[in-house]
Amino acid sequence: MNGEKGPLDRATAAEYASWFKALADTTRIQIVSLLARQGRPMTVGEIVEEVEVGQSTVSAHLKVLAEVGFVLTEPRGTANLYRINTTCVSCFPTAADVVMGRPAPAAPTCPEES
Repeated sequence: MNGEKGPLDRATAAEYASWFKALADTTRIQIVSLLARQGRPMTVGEIVEEVEVGQSTVSAHLKVLAEVGFVLTEPRGTANLYRINTTCVSCFPTAADVVMGRPAPAAPTCPEES
């Protein structure tokens, strides 16, 4: 932050904005919630069954979530498995914390989970 009373610096704000943008969709929220609650890697087909939207839509949403690091992809043969990136999700600041000026995480980038 730029001082205790100033706004977040631009780089941090841009990083947080990309995270919020990635979650600014009902289906993406459902996917993140499903993967977090399942606690295991899932195929696109399994995700499609749960969120009740088409395979191409789920795949597009998974791509967005993977780009910001919320979801990790594990290639398995000709398919991919998707799982929540618990490291990234744990460093995601809550909207209330950011808006209310509470301390934001020191490093806004999400390290890849191994």
